[in-house]
Amino acid sequence: MVLDDKKLGLQVKGLELSRKFYDTVGRPALEKEFPEYMDRIAAGLVGEGSECFGFDDRISTDHDYGASFCIWLPKAEYERAGARMNQLYDTLPDQFSNVSSVIRRKEAEGRHGVLEIGAFYGKFLGKRGVPEKLTDWLLLPEHYLAVATNGEVFEDNAGIFTGVREMLLGYYPEDVRLKKISARAITMAHYGQCNYSRMMRRNDTVAAHMALDRFVRAAISMVYLLNKEYAPYYKWMWRGMEKLGKLSKVRGLLRQIVDSGLHTESYDTDRWDTYQYTLNKNDRVVVLMEEVCGLIIGELRRQGISGSSSDYLEEHAYAVRENIKDGLIRSLPILAGSEE
Repeated sequence: MVLDDKKLGLQVKGLELSRKFYDTVGRPALEKEFPEYMDRIAAGLVGEGSECFGFDDRISTDHDYGASFCIWLPKAEYERAGARMNQLYDTLPDQFSNVSSVIRRKEAEGRHGVLEIGAFYGKFLGKRGVPEKLTDWLLLPEHYLAVATNGEVFEDNAGIFTGVREMLLGYYPEDVRLKKISARAITMAHYGQCNYSRMMRRNDTVAAHMALDRFVRAAISMVYLLNKEYAPYYKWMWRGMEKLGKLSKVRGLLRQIVDSGLHTESYDTDRWDTYQYTLNKNDRVVVLMEEVCGLIIGELRRQGISGSSSDYLEEHAYAVRENIKDGLIRSLPILAGSEE
């Protein structure tokens, strides 16, 4: 049984629940037991988990759901008081606002409780702070950047945690963004504008569906890049497009593409002499793909990062690459940064 969005909705989202839990239970406990550390504490809910993106629903309540928060400390303070703070955290109630927090997986360790700032960012960035080299930025999986910057910081008196966060939220260096955009454009061109229809003509529906998947994912990623927002983990990418301002029409078109592409109809390859390329559900997918590509091309031109007049995205991929200023990044293979 599939529930509709209204039936799946939570009365209280996890992020809101956690904020109330910190304000009414967590912070008073910390003020009582660790008053000398309050000016060094950052607290909030950031990281892995649908609740940090605001995407949690009734399905999410089967694991890791409930009132929780993170306490982030600089390294010196963490070494002095981290273990004792974690002991205090473990004594906090397992139930808050009629919601139980006892269903916790071992895999969820490190998503709440007392954490060291450098280690928290290091888990996602591979280092303790903001990447310094353009190649480091390029190699980072984008969804790691999304989880490192999602959620909400309830308070940060020292500003250390939010200092790193704000630099990350400043988004990719422009040369890295352009490199990723050029890679997505190539992917959309090859898998969507070219090979999907070719595979359907050959009645190779498996390859066609693989092409369809790659096109949809690349298109979603492209929309995030053109909005200068990090794309989350794949299962939340389409959902997260609701919050993006630019290219909002693409989201609905992609839904139509997927719904149409699920109904494969074989071409009659025994009648090549009379074969005519007429619209059916699969040809409808091709039309929708072209509409998506047209919207993307329009935005590339609006942002001044492609001057190509072509309606084929491959041409725009190379036009975008020419705007990359860093020689090393510009010289990398066109698909470098595709995350494929």
